[in-house]
Amino acid sequence: MRIGSTWSLVAISARAVFLVFTLLAMGISCGRASCGNGASSETLQSLGNLRGLEAGSPWVPDTIVSAAGLEAPPGPQAATYEVGLVASPEPGWPQWRGKRRDGVSDEVGLLPSWPEAGPKLLWAVSGLGRGWASPIVVNDRVFVPGDVGDDLVIFAFDTWGKLQWKAVNGRAWLGSYPGSRASCAFSEGRLYHANAHGRVACFDAATGEELWAVDIRKTFGSREIPWGLSECLLVCDNRVFVTPGGERALMAALDKNTGEVLWTAPPISADDFVSHGSPILFRWGGRLVVANCSAAHGFGVDALTGELLWAVPLRNQYDTNVATPIYGDGRIFYVTPYTQLGRQYRLTGQDGKIRADLVWTHPVDTVTGSGVLVEGTLWIGGYRRPKWWFAIDWNTGQTVSETKRLTTGAAIFAEGRLYVLDETGRVALIDTSSRQFDIRGMFQLPVGTVRDAWAHPVICDGRLYLRHHDMMWCYDIRAAEKLLEDSSR
Repeated sequence: MRIGSTWSLVAISARAVFLVFTLLAMGISCGRASCGNGASSETLQSLGNLRGLEAGSPWVPDTIVSAAGLEAPPGPQAATYEVGLVASPEPGWPQWRGKRRDGVSDEVGLLPSWPEAGPKLLWAVSGLGRGWASPIVVNDRVFVPGDVGDDLVIFAFDTWGKLQWKAVNGRAWLGSYPGSRASCAFSEGRLYHANAHGRVACFDAATGEELWAVDIRKTFGSREIPWGLSECLLVCDNRVFVTPGGERALMAALDKNTGEVLWTAPPISADDFVSHGSPILFRWGGRLVVANCSAAHGFGVDALTGELLWAVPLRNQYDTNVATPIYGDGRIFYVTPYTQLGRQYRLTGQDGKIRADLVWTHPVDTVTGSGVLVEGTLWIGGYRRPKWWFAIDWNTGQTVSETKRLTTGAAIFAEGRLYVLDETGRVALIDTSSRQFDIRGMFQLPVGTVRDAWAHPVICDGRLYLRHHDMMWCYDIRAAEKLLEDSSR
């Protein structure tokens, strides 16, 4: 049996052989490291923890294939067994930090530099209320939450800024740093969102009709933390992953169609609880892994069963772990401010488990910005001690270059360039080809003097979306050749 396997070979061999031949008979086709969208299978739904899986899904563990004495299927199916981040199959920018939740866009045909005033502004909208939730973009819709009065309101615009609908997901966050936190996630015509009080809701993306809702604080016994819950939900196949960090569950998987609990991962320790992080999903060691942070740990769980795979210390005096973990080449990076700072761990298989061993540390103390890993370089901004930007070698942890022209903020990457929004509202385009901060354009959002422009940039269909509280702007960042190509269609 392969390292990292979930079940013992003896216990599952008969059921595994049945399942493998059932899958082959159904002619399932699994896309490359992607959450499947195939038709539901009653056969799969009847098999214990495999309940609710869909034809075309990446969820079937390698163990099932090896237990039947078979190799991973050749051709396109074999790619499903590759190691790496798992992408959403939805178009556009369908969730927090993009298709793979890594801040990296596959778009091309973008401007290599900007004029002094910045790229062309296509439109802007106001009335979003307070909040730091970044938009998501799917087909011809832009979804963005904001706190308006006493309500958390989700707005749906078309891609020219015209309001299509709005819906309420419970109460606004009126505590410390009032405003919406989490972005939405889109899957198969539905929208998923968690408000700062732990209300997780599913909406019809076409109309805004609420389909179901679950209070994860009540369901899993979690507390209301001083700065509100901030998790941007992860959806894959039929599952919505939540991190309540409660007495009854560190993490849980909900059925995306009903909100029913499919599995729970138990708390790591009695003194641990929920924080502000958002998870990532990747394949490694024969497992499909969800990695996130609680108040005291960086951890990984098996996405199929909820089994805890590893946990490493990650705590500061405020119990605030905010930055999304970063995965690459069998290693994972966590960062917490004030104490343990940036830390990379190497994942290794041991006795059917996964161990995370510390490789290097770095003094970067990122909070809201996370980071972007591209071709062996981690681009990331500090928060307090080094309140500027670093390019860090992924293998060694050594600083390759740095710049103080930008303060703490968030970045995304497309076509060899970083798009940075720092907390003062300054927007920069940076060429990364030399592993230096080669700035190719910079402009200022019209937000006055601020220190809280914390929403992450979004790129979709040649457009750059930026948000600061009540306002959202859409800029055209297509190169001349791309403009010509699009106009001739």
